[in-house]
Amino acid sequence: MNSTKLFLAGALAISLCARAQDVQHLSITQPGGMPGWPVITGISRGTNGVNVTWDGPAGYYELFEARSLHNPAWVAVGKDTNLNRIATVPGGTSNAFFKISGPAPIYAGSEACAQCHSPILNTEVNTRHAAAFTNALFVTDGGQTNTACLACHTLGFDLPTGFVNQTKTPHLTSVQCENCHGPAASHAANPDDPAVRPRAEIAATLCGGCHTDPRHPIFEEWTASSHAQVIGGLNATNQIDSCGRCHSGSVRLSLLETNALPMGDAQIGIVCATCHDPHQTNANPAQLRNPIASTNDYFMPPNGSFLSQYNPKINVCGQCHNHAGASWTNNACAPHHSPQYNMLLGTIGELASGAAPYQPGSHALLITNQCVDCHMQTTPFVSSTQPANKGHNFEVYQYGLCVNCHDTPGPLVTFVTGDVSNQIQQVKSDLDYWAAHSTNTAVQILFAKYGNLAWEYTTPGELSSGGKGPNATEQTEIPENIQKARFNLYVVLQDGSFGVHNPLYTITLLQTAEDWIEEELEP
Repeated sequence: MNSTKLFLAGALAISLCARAQDVQHLSITQPGGMPGWPVITGISRGTNGVNVTWDGPAGYYELFEARSLHNPAWVAVGKDTNLNRIATVPGGTSNAFFKISGPAPIYAGSEACAQCHSPILNTEVNTRHAAAFTNALFVTDGGQTNTACLACHTLGFDLPTGFVNQTKTPHLTSVQCENCHGPAASHAANPDDPAVRPRAEIAATLCGGCHTDPRHPIFEEWTASSHAQVIGGLNATNQIDSCGRCHSGSVRLSLLETNALPMGDAQIGIVCATCHDPHQTNANPAQLRNPIASTNDYFMPPNGSFLSQYNPKINVCGQCHNHAGASWTNNACAPHHSPQYNMLLGTIGELASGAAPYQPGSHALLITNQCVDCHMQTTPFVSSTQPANKGHNFEVYQYGLCVNCHDTPGPLVTFVTGDVSNQIQQVKSDLDYWAAHSTNTAVQILFAKYGNLAWEYTTPGELSSGGKGPNATEQTEIPENIQKARFNLYVVLQDGSFGVHNPLYTITLLQTAEDWIEEELEP
């Protein structure tokens, strides 16, 4: 091992990475993707001493400790065969310093990968990554000689055996396999050695090393979005497959690639690779795994075979933003917070004639890229104080697109969302009134026990508070009309657009709910 990085810090004064994970993902961003050098990422006090974590390419590492930098006596902590990128230093003091020795960053170039991975490489050469150094705009802007750009547009720039210039190292131009997987010359020389097998990292930090800064702040935008958040409890066995399908990047990728479910590794959000496949060609815009528009109804229930239910032709957002099998006959809890795709198409909810037919809104049919056009609006870079917007915060912040059909879109949105918000509150108020004034003896008993929660699900939705609603047996005392009315109410609420996705259909669902409540109040 001849690659070393020195990290100078009081061992007990910093807590960057409080504890090890079952799977230790890349926790830092580095220009160029996977770090070529080992980089210490965290020092924290643990139960048995001081935990030190680091990151870098695949290979053996060794941790060293010193108590003084004036006359350092570096002492090895553990063996020189550490593959886990974490070590515990027993005891520990507040003035300790650490350094890491690890594998040298020896780059081979993608041609070395072709010997075993030619199908992937043959696709990869047609991606934007493969043209990162020869892109016309990059060349025009002088990027080929700009050291500030080369780390992300070449392989291993400023590292031993990495890119030097176009003349000396033409085989290391553009973004290649080793940018994302780490130096692989040792692997190419000995493919059967698991210790030097390149890493397959899916954390967004890998992409964030290059897709960042004011000119293309994709990583910063994603970090601030809900996609980066992870819900708790996903490592529980009964939630890995069901909830993890759409709430865990590692679980979804495992299902898509028919790999074993990542037990102990579900706590990772919807990362870049969840929606984008870096091995796809540019024939699919932005190398997305799914199209950006579709008009076929779709939902993925949480149970059952993922592959038998998966439809790759459905809108990439609709893959997860669907009602997940919600039905008015489910009395346990309100519909999930994800019926957006189905509301856009008008295929969720209950009408007097029965289950919702296909009633797509104009936004589903006339907006070319559907969700993307509204939720991923972009603006160009102006300056460091006025950075570009790449749309990865998924917020609708302007209505420029709307003027193609609406003269005054801003006031119209305000009117629609305000009206639907008021109707939601009205339906909720009417349900409360029904619970308190129903002449049905069984309902009166429910009201005496649960108050306004008498119409709610066993686990009430967010419109109510105060504890549990009627249990499974008691739910049978709630008339079907009321069950359908509350279902429509929560479907509209969980859509979150307050009518914008499909205005006329949204109003129809709420009005139908009102009619059912009124019918139940009639003597």
